[in-house]
Amino acid sequence: MKFKGTLLVVNDMKQSLQFYRQILDLHVVMDFGANVSLTHGIHLQTIEVWKDMVSKNDNMIQLQNYATELCFETPDIDDLMIRLRHHNIPLVHPLKEQAWGQRVVRFYDPNGHIIEVSESMRKIMKRFLSQGLSYEEIAKKMNVPLDYIKRICE
Repeated sequence: MKFKGTLLVVNDMKQSLQFYRQILDLHVVMDFGANVSLTHGIHLQTIEVWKDMVSKNDNMIQLQNYATELCFETPDIDDLMIRLRHHNIPLVHPLKEQAWGQRVVRFYDPNGHIIEVSESMRKIMKRFLSQGLSYEEIAKKMNVPLDYIKRICE
């Protein structure tokens, strides 16, 4: 078995495509109108087509459960925050720093799907190096093996 991607049900394909292009820098791989494949294995499908394929009984369909999220990494989370503010994207929570130093933000796409974007592990390590921390100190702070730090930073 091979995982082929994640399908997101959308109310407005045009609005969703604009969001994923402008906010997450994704690109269209295939466009079939009501079904669009984007880079990174993200697939968008209109709610009308999805409902027709899944169930004729609308009472069986529950779209918003907030139990999943799409996760992305970026080398420039500050630039992403500017884009989110510029486009008035609703946040699940503001930008925050995790205990291991990684900054992360979660927000909603136009259909209520939760998106998580964090800065890359390499970016965190480089930031710690620029603050004068040794590889050993970074490994301890981030709770990762020293070999991992050396492999990423060298």
